[in-house]
Amino acid sequence: MTKKAKTTKKTSGKKSPAIKKTKARSPRILIVTPEITYLPDGMGNMTNQLSAKAGGLADVSASLVSALYELGADVHVALPHYRKMFHVDIGGFIDGELLIYKSKLPDDRIHLAEDRIFYYQDQVYSNSQETDLKIALAFQREVINNIIPTVKPDLIHCNDWMTGLIPAEARMLGIPSLFTFHNIHTVKATLAHIEDRGIDAAEFWSNLFYAWPSSNYFEARENNPVDFLCSGIFASHFINTVSPTFLEEIVENQHSFVPGNIQWEVASKFHAGCAAGILNSPDMSCDPETDEYLIQRYGVLDHFEGKRKNKVWLQERLGLEVNPDVPMLFWPSRLDPVQKGCQLVAELLYDVVDKYRAQGIQIVFVANGGFQQVFHDIVARHDLYKRVAVCNFEEGLSHIGFAASDFMLMPSLFEPCGLPQMTSAIYGSLPIVRNTGGLHDSITHMDVENNIGNGFRFEYYDRAGLAWAIDQAMEFYALDVHTRGTHVGRVMKESKERFNHAVTAQAYIDIYQQMLQRPLVDSVFAKSI
Repeated sequence: MTKKAKTTKKTSGKKSPAIKKTKARSPRILIVTPEITYLPDGMGNMTNQLSAKAGGLADVSASLVSALYELGADVHVALPHYRKMFHVDIGGFIDGELLIYKSKLPDDRIHLAEDRIFYYQDQVYSNSQETDLKIALAFQREVINNIIPTVKPDLIHCNDWMTGLIPAEARMLGIPSLFTFHNIHTVKATLAHIEDRGIDAAEFWSNLFYAWPSSNYFEARENNPVDFLCSGIFASHFINTVSPTFLEEIVENQHSFVPGNIQWEVASKFHAGCAAGILNSPDMSCDPETDEYLIQRYGVLDHFEGKRKNKVWLQERLGLEVNPDVPMLFWPSRLDPVQKGCQLVAELLYDVVDKYRAQGIQIVFVANGGFQQVFHDIVARHDLYKRVAVCNFEEGLSHIGFAASDFMLMPSLFEPCGLPQMTSAIYGSLPIVRNTGGLHDSITHMDVENNIGNGFRFEYYDRAGLAWAIDQAMEFYALDVHTRGTHVGRVMKESKERFNHAVTAQAYIDIYQQMLQRPLVDSVFAKSI
């Protein structure tokens, strides 16, 4: 029931010079991903940008496919055919993000799984676990029954729980598989239910992870649930998380929200040398030199004036006191008190505004979430309307927020990767973050004297820790304009070089090379050296 994507524009498929030098067949890579565009209020950090994306997975998948193809790899991509999402014009993006793939890949490299359950979905994940499970099983049925036999891949790269059964099939077929998980969400279903949706799990039942050990297929079939995420981790040949530190935190059992079975399987892979952490990277459109949303675009050399113009516009739009010289703090992430630490900001919001009243400090929230009303109440109670703005997420407004602000707030309790801290650094808005997960891997504390650092990082998840980091940021803002501007420019330049899809894609390519046991100089990826 699979169907290959149709497009009016085909690429030439031109091979790189490295491919012409070798007679070896390029390894055929099948990337299996359930996500293409942004999902409102989803699990990722840059949520709400488009109508059907759940996080950084879609960006990483798109960039990886493009990078592999440009390097001459025989790369294929499998995804559900979300007709409603693929065939609408959202904010100028025609056919959603599917065009990112189409612009790089010939038609016969894109494999769309067909099932009615996909067609009318307006987001990747629904509010119903039952519906999500139906979507996941239909997608995996098509990949297992039709796409893998058609593609005949040398390596399969699966992503998140919606692809968690596929590594078990891959292991049965003797195909190396990489399993990337971007968060800890999972679902469970019995073999009987899985088979009822058209997947012959009897072929690979022993490669799945169950609620308890079963001695045979018939004992497991009816009443022993299969954990999709844990099965992907268990059955795959190699796994990766979306930051090195988050991987270490799981292995060291630092997070109570990670189930014991998942923690154990991740630790087992890690100690066997079959696990890695790879940072995601921001959307390619997040660049102040080319960002169409900005009032004035800017780069490293003219960021001072460019940021001032965007700040004035944002102040006027949100009803804040108009003054380009006042420090502005920006909150871009969903207002989730379980993960994001917005309650820490609420606890000290009035105190910070009062402490830096003379400096005219301003704080802007462009984010949705259940905690938003708390900030509305604080603003109303203390009449902070000229100093604090709280508004719903808008993609363009969020981009301008990065450009207008001087600092970005992200005091997360935990963070598998994080994207706002990378985006803000690229835009010259220095991140204020807690030292955890991907925030640890991407942000180092500013050291003006030694000309290093790209933000302000605090250790302890409490009000005092965040208050200290904000004080550190304000000390930086008090430096003379030339010194401050020099460091902001340095951070922008370094961040653009470090936080990009080419770097992320190369890290995945390195894992592929390791899994395929191909020396770099003899592989199709030789161009990368």
